[in-house]
Amino acid sequence: MSAQVAPAAHHTLSIVTFLSKQRGPTPATTVATALGLPRSTVYRLLGVLVEHGYVIHYPEEQRYGVGIAAFELSSGFTRQEPLARLGAPILASLVDKVGESAHIAVLNGRDVVYIVEERAPHRPGLVTEVGVRLPSHVTASGRALLATLPASQLRALFPDAAAFTRRSPGDAYSLRRLRAVLDGVRMRGYGTEDGDVTDGLASVAVAVRDHAGWPAAGIAVTFPREHVPVERREALAEEVRHHAAELSRRIRGAA
Repeated sequence: MSAQVAPAAHHTLSIVTFLSKQRGPTPATTVATALGLPRSTVYRLLGVLVEHGYVIHYPEEQRYGVGIAAFELSSGFTRQEPLARLGAPILASLVDKVGESAHIAVLNGRDVVYIVEERAPHRPGLVTEVGVRLPSHVTASGRALLATLPASQLRALFPDAAAFTRRSPGDAYSLRRLRAVLDGVRMRGYGTEDGDVTDGLASVAVAVRDHAGWPAAGIAVTFPREHVPVERREALAEEVRHHAAELSRRIRGAA
């Protein structure tokens, strides 16, 4: 239904969406200016949203923020597992196209958790089965996701050397080393790892972004190192990027 047919619904949803993208409670005048709406309309719709719990009014600050009912919507989003449901057919299409195994992972603290895996025929088993957790800094998906975070959030996740899980005696990570790795991810536009998770296997991954531009998930393809020479990995990453963009589109995310 278009905004012309149902302007009140359109404006109401626009207000909730705008507030959800802010870092804190926002004055009604800011909402009205940002959305190009009359102040009277914004105040009226904010009143309805406050009444139903989707918005909270902070009277001392004269600002409005997201309410508990909106949080319940996000909880419903999580319970219904849309990333896994929408991502599974996209992952299957990717595997059919490239002939290698693929998976979808989400960031959970300092780890990534795998929520979908699609095994390509005649390919070796992977450690990235559904439900498995791995340190984000050593995986291609994790690196793709971490590269989208602000520097302050990255520092909060990894405040010191003790924050880095060591999977082998030679795995001596630091925030400085991780930043250098993530600089490479941003420059290329995709994350990589080669033997960091499983000896002989490599991966490329791209982040899927949500409506606010934050990382919702990572899609990765994992392959025996000799199957995809280094010079062909850019083309493989482009296929992953195409499918990640489709999942982002389906969850109304940002390209």
